Amino acid sequence: MLVIGGRIETVAKCREAGAKVIYLQHPHRFTADHVPLVHAALLADFTDWAVTRPLARSAREAFAISGVATLTEPALETAGRVTDLLGLPGNGYAVHRLLRDKLAMRRRQAEAGVGPVAAAAVVERRSLAQFAEAHGYPFIVKPADGVASMGVRKVAGPSDLAAAWRHIEQVRSEPLSAATFGTVSVDTFLAEEYLDGPEYSVEAFTFHGRHVVLAVTEKLTLPNFLEIGHAVPARLTEPVRQAVVAAATAFLDCIGVGEGPSHTEIRLTPAGPRVVESHTRPGGDRIIELVEAAYGIDLERYTVSWPVDLVAELDQAPAPRQAAATRFVLAEPGTVERVDGLEAVRAEPDVVLADLNLRPGDEVRPLAWSWDRPGQVVVTAPTTERAVARAEELAGRIRIVTR
Repeated sequence: MLVIGGRIETVAKCREAGAKVIYLQHPHRFTADHVPLVHAALLADFTDWAVTRPLARSAREAFAISGVATLTEPALETAGRVTDLLGLPGNGYAVHRLLRDKLAMRRRQAEAGVGPVAAAAVVERRSLAQFAEAHGYPFIVKPADGVASMGVRKVAGPSDLAAAWRHIEQVRSEPLSAATFGTVSVDTFLAEEYLDGPEYSVEAFTFHGRHVVLAVTEKLTLPNFLEIGHAVPARLTEPVRQAVVAAATAFLDCIGVGEGPSHTEIRLTPAGPRVVESHTRPGGDRIIELVEAAYGIDLERYTVSWPVDLVAELDQAPAPRQAAATRFVLAEPGTVERVDGLEAVRAEPDVVLADLNLRPGDEVRPLAWSWDRPGQVVVTAPTTERAVARAEELAGRIRIVTR
């Protein structure tokens, strides 16, 4: 099994499933802890296809690779290219690229008539006014291939146009950095119809073109669309849940997703469910842990095991055993002086995990994208209501003191 990028837990689960792991990873992210878990390591920039292509060919000849998988966004297109190059089972490059290029994705939806959402490229400042004239206010501007809620902005009316253009220029000129993504720079923006309504995501796994929806996740978002909480099962009536699931699966068919995990974000608008975006990987923000805690299905293990037939196909999603929720720990921007309450929260019996990605001396940045969130708490409870309340309570107990 060729595993591209991602965390060490992914490699360990692939090994535990019974596969020999060929691991393609950036050299600086490969550690001594990886050594006993991998059959071979290919250390290179996996986003550079000129480098990865000959490595993939050589690895196929040397190790008889029979599957490829990744759980990290920057490696999805490479995984698709390897799938095409080596004739492996899975989604090819075209599918991954459609989901990464949001404008191409919207065009595909429009062509197929599947939940179409108006969208257009922002070429210059007047593109914003032209979109408003055609589709009205409010509307959204965002990077065409952005990640982690980076650069998304709502344009409420004509008085916002100048600020929206300044926002686009600022995002273009100021690349952001994160350990997982590296440095992310943006050039192409699009304007698209504003989808008004609460947000959910659909966590699914596709077996030979058959989509099994494992969970619908409800979300808590800030005004800048940054997600600060998730919970499963989502608190929806059954008819609404079925409508959300139908919208997600129709979209996956439209894009051509034929195998593996997907994470499809949906807004429940007055006109019905509409897709915001989707990914051919499990959801981030510890949604993997939420689904496993509530439903007993490990999406990470399925992702690295299904391509080489080391896990059984699911006929349908299991019923939830309990609920699970996460809330992010937030703090005032500044330099961290101390953290209070973290260990006490970790000791609570209903806490699955409590993560904090900083320590004294680190900087807490204003919340511009997902990697600015300092940490999160994941809990379980008998009901979604209780899980949400408990996650909010415990996240509030963790105090990050900054100056």
